[in-house]
Amino acid sequence: MEKGIKIVTIGGGSSYTPELMEGFIKRYESLPLSEIWLVDIPEGKEKLETVGKMAQRMWDASPYDVTVHLSLDRREALKDADFVTTQFRVGLLDARIKDERIPLSHGFLGQETNGPGGIFKALRTIPVLLDIVEDMKELCPNAWLINFTNPSGMVTDAIVRYGKWEKVLGLCNVPVNSLINEPEMLNVGDGELTHHFAGLNHFHWHRVKDANGHDVTDQLNKQLVEDASSLPSNIFDVPFFEEQLQHMQLIPCGYHRYYYRAEEMLEHALKEYNDPEIGTRAEQVRQTEKELFELYKDEHLDHKPEQLSQRGGTHYSDVACETIASIASNKNTHVVVSTVNKGAVPDLAPDDVVEVSAYINSTGAQPIAFGSLHPAERGWLQVMKNMELCVEEAAVTGDYGLLLQAFIINPLIQSGESAKQVMNELLIAHKAYLPQFAETIAQLEAQGVTIKDDKARALSAEATLKEV
Repeated sequence: MEKGIKIVTIGGGSSYTPELMEGFIKRYESLPLSEIWLVDIPEGKEKLETVGKMAQRMWDASPYDVTVHLSLDRREALKDADFVTTQFRVGLLDARIKDERIPLSHGFLGQETNGPGGIFKALRTIPVLLDIVEDMKELCPNAWLINFTNPSGMVTDAIVRYGKWEKVLGLCNVPVNSLINEPEMLNVGDGELTHHFAGLNHFHWHRVKDANGHDVTDQLNKQLVEDASSLPSNIFDVPFFEEQLQHMQLIPCGYHRYYYRAEEMLEHALKEYNDPEIGTRAEQVRQTEKELFELYKDEHLDHKPEQLSQRGGTHYSDVACETIASIASNKNTHVVVSTVNKGAVPDLAPDDVVEVSAYINSTGAQPIAFGSLHPAERGWLQVMKNMELCVEEAAVTGDYGLLLQAFIINPLIQSGESAKQVMNELLIAHKAYLPQFAETIAQLEAQGVTIKDDKARALSAEATLKEV
């Protein structure tokens, strides 16, 4: 990499891209970039150009001479890349709105990475990532794939399992929020706490020790009940049960609220869904994104705006750029990543992708052994992982029965006829992005299956017209 490092970001028109640029600029001395390519699809051309100009202004305001290249041609961009980052949304925000509104119309939680919405996001995303991997095998066979596309754990597992691509790490900003916020909660300096994570993406636990090796997990849990400052901004703050945390002796992640307090989280989601002034989280994000892109159009803006933190992606750049820098410079940094288990979590198979603490160097991730979990957490973990494996296989094969299995075992989906109806509606709603289910979808349409939610039905009709 003496020539300088080439980084390609697929989904470059994302509102998150300025986060990424900020991180690269901060780390330029240890990560000397020669080329940055931002890639998107034709539907995202306008956003790509807006974000691309913003990214170039950020570099121009820095001491470093780096050119940002924009492209709608993925293969052109991938040629000889050293790192490929992925941060895209198949179907754009309209797809997320449907993922959220259709389940909620039947009284099921609609959430981007959990429950029915998370399953369908995976179904749309995994085939695209597998196509990208095939391009990488040809055009940049030595590159590392750094995946941020949600659901990050399932996507990363599918890349390893079905794409046969080992140089991949899945990343998420949720663990890094804990790494940053928890020293503040205990009023200690950076580097004085040792964190140890294990589980799955958006479903991990961790424990913490202080500088003297004393476990402070319980202390942090007590504060967690009272203060949700470490939560991503997209998660409604329902306190965990204190008695449960005391027994666990582990700190759950913010997304565990959807499982440990499912009743309250569903109630809140339904309240927003039924309020035309608020709408689902996806509809709120659409408004935030609109505001962000208006800011990005400002020819004088050359730094990440504060409003970006409202997207829920705070510290995104910290984990992405630190990981890339650690691989490029063989730094052996502690980062929490989705990677092949290799026995770090003995409750899951060695070849399962898990989200764990790992040391990152030029050879990739070296997972840190966590040990077996207690029965309650072990049970959750094994159910969730096997649900993920069903989804991944269904994404590759288009097997309706297997998809139904995933729905039935997902803890956030009450099994029965309503669950099947939600699944059928989502299949029709995402018809344009689910070619592996084309035959099944045609049968559902012939049977007269229709989408209950008015907004989701209208968005699906628009998507169909665009395809014609």
